[in-house]
Amino acid sequence: MPSLFRSISNGSGFPLQELQTLPFEGWKKALCSAVEAGAHLSSLSLLPNQKLLAVLSDSPNHRVLVGVTEVGKSYPSLVPDCPQTQLFEREIFEQYGIEPIGHPWLKPVRSPLEMANADQFYKVEGEEVHEVAVGPVHAGVIEPGHFRFQCHGETVLHLEIALGYQHRGIEEALKHGPDLRTPHYMETLAGDSSIAHATAYSRLIESMKQAEIPPRAEAIRAIAAELERLANHVGDLGALSGDVGFLPTMSYCGRLRGDLLNLTALLCGNRFGRGLVRPGGVRFNLSSDKIQTIKTRLNAVETDVHSAIKLLFNTPSVLARFEDTGIVSPSTAKQIGMVGPAARASGMDYDVRRHLGYGVYNDLKIQLPRETRGDCLARAQVRSHEIAESFRIIQQLLDELPEGAISIDLPNQLEPNLIGVALVEGWRGEICHVASTDAQGRFSHYKVIDPSFHNWFGLALALRNEEISDFPLCNKSFNLSYCGHDL
Repeated sequence: MPSLFRSISNGSGFPLQELQTLPFEGWKKALCSAVEAGAHLSSLSLLPNQKLLAVLSDSPNHRVLVGVTEVGKSYPSLVPDCPQTQLFEREIFEQYGIEPIGHPWLKPVRSPLEMANADQFYKVEGEEVHEVAVGPVHAGVIEPGHFRFQCHGETVLHLEIALGYQHRGIEEALKHGPDLRTPHYMETLAGDSSIAHATAYSRLIESMKQAEIPPRAEAIRAIAAELERLANHVGDLGALSGDVGFLPTMSYCGRLRGDLLNLTALLCGNRFGRGLVRPGGVRFNLSSDKIQTIKTRLNAVETDVHSAIKLLFNTPSVLARFEDTGIVSPSTAKQIGMVGPAARASGMDYDVRRHLGYGVYNDLKIQLPRETRGDCLARAQVRSHEIAESFRIIQQLLDELPEGAISIDLPNQLEPNLIGVALVEGWRGEICHVASTDAQGRFSHYKVIDPSFHNWFGLALALRNEEISDFPLCNKSFNLSYCGHDL
């Protein structure tokens, strides 16, 4: 493993001056060697001083690697040697005009039409080849995204996904913070991952202040995170059932998702957990009566969830539609840097909770579910495994909830010229927050990588050689976030 990158623990802050600037070729070799050895590129961004900052989760060695190099107006593209960098390089080019020479498809990530190639799509030539364009405006309540299929008959030869229609500008708005608005930006980065992003932000601030929060606060954060994971996985299994016309589990899971969201509301007054997690701890405590109520309701929900899942996986017509549909091979998943349940369904052994432990997850023995088929069935099975594990984790935490305070007071001002990195396991996968401060202790750089940023290309590859009618099923088996991508 390379020694040129700085090795830190997950949730670390340190002075920027301690981060050595590497020559580009040495930096590139260190990055590519780390990825080849099993690390994952969590973030690649440009610091205000025109330096490329790479953050890698080195899960085999349970550490985070950080390295910087200085670039001018262009640099040799990393993509030929490390495909995981392809979307990061496009984003940096779009935002700052710094060109990665040799990039195979240097198209903007978020489609500002004044840039070259913004409205260009891959084309497959042939008399019987036709295009099917879907979106960006969709039927029903759904966010904007454009899907361009190149088809031969009903078979998809290639799918290109264009996002970025919302132009939210959240990362830009985070600069010069933190302030009173910052936690609310974090909780709406991806609304169904409010707790996960708020936790990542809070851990980042705590790392930059060298603060340790009370054990009870850590446990309540984990309970909320696992409730968020449960609600979304249960909802997804119901939606997958609906996509193949299996209405019993669809109806069952729709109601159960609501029950789980209501448990989060019982915890903090908001069904999505907003207002709960803040730097320094949590804002709501758990009384003994509330703990008992949550346990009682959770036991009832768990029984019903297992019944709904059993019904789903014991139905031959469902299995026939799930099996061998939307395959992403283990080698492809690793090469493009997929994360979360979608990656674990393709055999990848990586979960931030287990490999880069934080909070109470340092002491919990996470049973990491994996499949190797890489199809819709595997992605559904991983979700079912994670559902069972989340129920177990919550029950254990409620039984062993530490006594004591739920927060500590933290000064509002950050120290100047710091850098911080925090990763958490959201229900879609790895969430990475990286920030640096200026001479006044305000954010000069804040980078958020939602798991969807890593996984949208996986969905595109899953559709190759599939029937176009399988797109809704494949799409839901990933269930990625548009807004988490369009920051």
